[in-house]
Amino acid sequence: MPIYEYKCNACGKNFETLVMGSSTPECPSCDSQDLSRLMSACGFISKSSGPSGETQVKSAGSSACGSCSSSNCSSCGVG
Repeated sequence: MPIYEYKCNACGKNFETLVMGSSTPECPSCDSQDLSRLMSACGFISKSSGPSGETQVKSAGSSACGSCSSSNCSSCGVG
């Protein structure tokens, strides 16, 4: 049962919801089913050794927007 991100085409709200089976999600603000599914940033951490031997850590959140500390762009309305 995955969590998907959506944008409501009726009211413009971005939201996340758990989708069970073949159920059709509804906007939590206006109950519309006229939705567009958004691409989500994947949640992973990549560790590797840098050129001088130090460990480098990169995550999905670090590639988002530079002014945001969240790893989920829908929390600040970007995307």
